[in-house]
Amino acid sequence: MATDIKDTVHAVEAAAVMELLPARPRVLALGEPTHGEDTLLDLRNELFRQLVEQEGYRTIAIESDCMMGLVVDDYVVSGTGTLDEVMEHGFSHGWGTSAANRELVRWIRAYNDGRPASERLRFAGFDGPLEITGAASPRQALTALHGYLSARGDADLLPCTAETLDRLLGADDRWTNPAAMMDPARSVGQSAEARELRLLADDLVALLDAQTPHLITATSRDDWDRARLYGRTATGLLRYHFWMADTSPSRMTRLVGLRDQMMADNLLALAERGPALVHAHNGHLQRDKSTMRMGGLPVEWWSAGALVNAHLGEEYAFLATALGTIRHQGVDTPPPDTVEGLLYALPEDRCVIDAPRLATALGDTRPAPRVSPWFGYAPLDPAHLADSDGIVFVKDVPQS
Repeated sequence: MATDIKDTVHAVEAAAVMELLPARPRVLALGEPTHGEDTLLDLRNELFRQLVEQEGYRTIAIESDCMMGLVVDDYVVSGTGTLDEVMEHGFSHGWGTSAANRELVRWIRAYNDGRPASERLRFAGFDGPLEITGAASPRQALTALHGYLSARGDADLLPCTAETLDRLLGADDRWTNPAAMMDPARSVGQSAEARELRLLADDLVALLDAQTPHLITATSRDDWDRARLYGRTATGLLRYHFWMADTSPSRMTRLVGLRDQMMADNLLALAERGPALVHAHNGHLQRDKSTMRMGGLPVEWWSAGALVNAHLGEEYAFLATALGTIRHQGVDTPPPDTVEGLLYALPEDRCVIDAPRLATALGDTRPAPRVSPWFGYAPLDPAHLADSDGIVFVKDVPQS
């Protein structure tokens, strides 16, 4: 058994990853089981650097606000702003304070310096403008879409004026009230104004689609792509706010599912542009349904990875990251009968595992699920082992 498992182990490098796959996928996703550990992000940076240089990937996307990510993309492509400004304003969830994320942005900018536009590496956030405590106002996305169409399209075809949008949107703090996450009655998502905005957003997106040949010629494909992002974000946020105001038992299932749907839509749009590398939590990128407990009740939904995989098939690949210890968070040596425990017994400090071959090597020996003592870490589900293309294993995660 031990020999069989060792046969599935490779060094953490681009060539080893590509050997696990039938061909270069259009979307290659690397998950992580916990957030905020620069050890894992440093490993991501090195692996992604190799994949960019050796395999021709042209976008790096991370689990961060898609609208804020435009600030980072402008910097790495064109040098707009400063690195300090970009780290402060270009990331959500607090990711801008990470030294590893800062190094990623610095490296992409250095990589692009002097390269022709067609060879430059792009950056993207692919999460919606959402936090665990609520959602952003749709103002930024909706007004940006309207502005793009009014400046470059046929103004007579616009369904409303900018002043109408401003009146219907009202004050942004109506949308961002954190109390609405726990109390649907505090949400404005099903107000008469919000319902009218959903119709107008739909009409604006339809107009963008209908005017595509003219708009790409009059502006550029990049500008049109960005306008499509505005449209996806505006409609997605308005839909999310609508379900925040819902009082049915399916409310939370709807919300977590909508977030991953927004993620998937953004990833599919990036895949249209060219081969993309993606980094996020394992739970957002896996091919299986995601599950969690909220308020003591089980919630189940299709992850972004499952949705992208359904569209792209073999053009989507997923590597889960597993780890042995995070001792500063109380996660100690894994039990030997878990997947993490089996991998912890290997001599390597970090390695890439052929997940389907490992599942075959284990045969009828079903590893026990690992139980995490810390809510911020999600162990691998042994039942999902064969549905990953590979596992990146890190034995010990020291405090960043």
